Amino acid sequence: MYGYIKGTIKEIESNYIILDNNGIGYLIYTPNPYSFNLDEEYTVYIYQSVKEDELTLYGFKLKEEKDLFLKLIEVKGLGCKMALPIIATGSINGIVDAIERENILYLKKFPKIGDKVARQIILDLKGKLNTTNVISNNNNDELVEVLKGLGYKTNDILKVIKQVNNSLPLEEQIKEALKLFLK
Repeated sequence: MYGYIKGTIKEIESNYIILDNNGIGYLIYTPNPYSFNLDEEYTVYIYQSVKEDELTLYGFKLKEEKDLFLKLIEVKGLGCKMALPIIATGSINGIVDAIERENILYLKKFPKIGDKVARQIILDLKGKLNTTNVISNNNNDELVEVLKGLGYKTNDILKVIKQVNNSLPLEEQIKEALKLFLK
């Protein structure tokens, strides 16, 4: 089993990359291959799928993407080839928010996801996703803690935090977040 592979991107195709690590080219299916650049070094977080007739590697730029992918493939009726486009076309925060809020319409916008599978995703994953890890992906840990301390719920923080300019000082970020909560 692989945790990650660090190497240089040698080829980019529509649904996979080839990552060179010590002279071995790993073919890795990834949600957004064009987010990588040729001849640059990356750490790609890997999930290895083993079936009777195939061995496949799935790779992600962020550990949070891999974690969400692993949760999605646990859903009954949802395999790797259906979960990958979900990660590719949706944001981590958006997917988690849709699951927590039972937003079936949002989930149905993904390829091959119909009403039945969307309901199954919500049934299997609602309340089981660690939204704190998703939020910390935005490097706003202090802001999140302050907002939690003020009594705001994690799901509400998820929505507001992505609209706050994180280059501002913490005090300004808090003011901006509070204004957004009042709207």
